[in-house]
Amino acid sequence: MAEPDPANEGVTEYLKQLTPQVRSRLLAELERLHLLGESVPHSEALIAALRAEFRDTGQTHYRIGNPSRYFFEPLEGVLVNSAPERVNSGQIARGSLAPIWSLISEKLLPSMAADYIASAKKVIVNNNRSEAQRIAAAFRKKVLTYLNGVLGSADGIATVRAGLEAYTSSRAIFNDLMKILCLMHAHEALAEFSGRLPPKIKALDSDSLTKVLSLLDALRTKHADVVPFALTITANRLKTPWHLICLATKVAGSKAVSKIAATPYAIAVPMVIDKIDEKRLMLLDALKRNRIPAGKEILDEIYAIEEAVRARVALDGSDWGNRLHDLMAAIDVALEAEIKSLPVDQQHLTHVLASSRHRGAHSLRGRLGDMMRKGRDALTEILPG
Repeated sequence: MAEPDPANEGVTEYLKQLTPQVRSRLLAELERLHLLGESVPHSEALIAALRAEFRDTGQTHYRIGNPSRYFFEPLEGVLVNSAPERVNSGQIARGSLAPIWSLISEKLLPSMAADYIASAKKVIVNNNRSEAQRIAAAFRKKVLTYLNGVLGSADGIATVRAGLEAYTSSRAIFNDLMKILCLMHAHEALAEFSGRLPPKIKALDSDSLTKVLSLLDALRTKHADVVPFALTITANRLKTPWHLICLATKVAGSKAVSKIAATPYAIAVPMVIDKIDEKRLMLLDALKRNRIPAGKEILDEIYAIEEAVRARVALDGSDWGNRLHDLMAAIDVALEAEIKSLPVDQQHLTHVLASSRHRGAHSLRGRLGDMMRKGRDALTEILPG
């Protein structure tokens, strides 16, 4: 019989001392820090224990009885599992919803929220989805009206920021709140755009590119502020997400950064570069867990995106180019550290990583020249992986 783990018992006892609301906030904060790559002692045990508790009660940290899920339903197409500090203007961090919901339901509109939760739970139990959506829409309208008024002054903004600080240490969540308000104001137009967009886009070739640009132009005419969200939705439909960059380069008709930056869809370029940053974090996690084959696949994807961006945009000397360079340099450092950590008797794993990092024609290692690259390619052919 296995001996009880004193560390786990200590975690359980600690959690018992906290109220459910505090445990919810603790989980949200720990998950945010984890997504940022921050190392918090014993955090994995805490996260596992808290997630298990919410699973056992049929809840998650913000979906209490699911009324909040219906409230945030218009956001589904742009939610990402990244820390709020890392999301771009077309994304909203899923982890931001817990503190925002707590702020609304506990501090800003507690009575209205309690009435909404009670009404919503009754129809949710009866599986009446359409009525739950109607009730959520009515409450959403009240929240928008209230927040529009409060956030119209500097004092109101300070009050909301201070309110959020009771639930999170992340100041970036306020930015997500502002994005939520923007999206909810135009969610009908964005839903129409999403409905007319093909569910799957194999490639942005001439026909599909023309159609997507037409839909974006129509949306931008009435709601230019939600274009970043439309681009995120589009990227999610693409079989190859980096094809999003074609929306900017096609309109610009040039590789010059100045011309691309002047187009209404220029943000597609940094959004594609963001994909490399997302995969960089995935790579670090894979290496940390010693999942070398998975790390190799992620590297292949990273270099494919890098090569595609450099082939379509003349990045040299630009902010976009500098950011891409810094990301690739950070990836190279991570690879060097991982390879040096491997024992000599695992050289085949070194080959798996090394072969991947030399594949990109424009990767850091690839810039040593055509001759050296061809030599490495030849070597890759005879190495495992």
